[in-house]
Amino acid sequence: MEETRPIRLVIVTGLSGAGKTQAIRCLEDLGFFCVDNLPPKLISKITELCQQSGERVRRVALVIDVRGGLFFDALSEELNNFQLQGINYEILFLEASDEVLVRRYKESRRQHPLGEEISVLDAIRTERERLRELRGKASIILDTTGMSARDLKENLTQLFGKPDQSSLSVSLLSFGYKYGIPLDADLVFDVRFLPNPNYVDTLKPLTGLDRAVVEYIFDNTVTKGFMRRFYGLLHFLLPYYVQEGKSHLVVAIGCTGGQHRSVAVAERLAQMLQRSYQVNLHHRDIPRMGAVKPA
Repeated sequence: MEETRPIRLVIVTGLSGAGKTQAIRCLEDLGFFCVDNLPPKLISKITELCQQSGERVRRVALVIDVRGGLFFDALSEELNNFQLQGINYEILFLEASDEVLVRRYKESRRQHPLGEEISVLDAIRTERERLRELRGKASIILDTTGMSARDLKENLTQLFGKPDQSSLSVSLLSFGYKYGIPLDADLVFDVRFLPNPNYVDTLKPLTGLDRAVVEYIFDNTVTKGFMRRFYGLLHFLLPYYVQEGKSHLVVAIGCTGGQHRSVAVAERLAQMLQRSYQVNLHHRDIPRMGAVKPA
């Protein structure tokens, strides 16, 4: 039997306001199972559950910080237990200068977790002292003083992304214009100019998932030329969305009823893009037509 890969466990901690929320969102986009504000006593339970999942959950990120109050004090003990058990983990520690942290709190108008009876600056200094020992154990320390959210995401993608993994997830959505344009679409493409199988009696009850429909649509010079240019356009655009820090892009492809042309084009495009991106595929309006997806 093939041995199960070990879990990659990342403990995300650090100063309040240093970017832990943005960090955990980025790690989630990179495929980590994430839990925010977890009491340290539950780390071993979460790890045990992930180990029992087989290969489904192998990358875990847990945010643990002073928001846990008295529970936070148990973190050192739990990490020592992990070392005794031979369980590997990484600590990602985020920090920033006092000046920047004070400014971020003023801009957000949020109260520091330790700041009920003291000033924000005093709370930051108290927290920094309280985290000093944990910072000394950190595997990675990121100073976000001069970082934008995009800079932080780029750093984390380099540190925790899989080889050749893009941080951009692309959702391809086929739809029918007769049922309306998807509200969450970032880019919308109209393929109603392509050959329409709906006017062929033997193809009308089928969908763009059936070979006969696919062959009818793609055995056409217009379709071939369009697909070449369509892929070329997305191949040009998508790296710029990544550069701007976008993590999810919805590309909607529409025909009249959302049964034939849009489905076939979305399927073919998914095959082309999945070499470089995480691709999700959904055919919104096939169920409306009463069509059954072939086995």
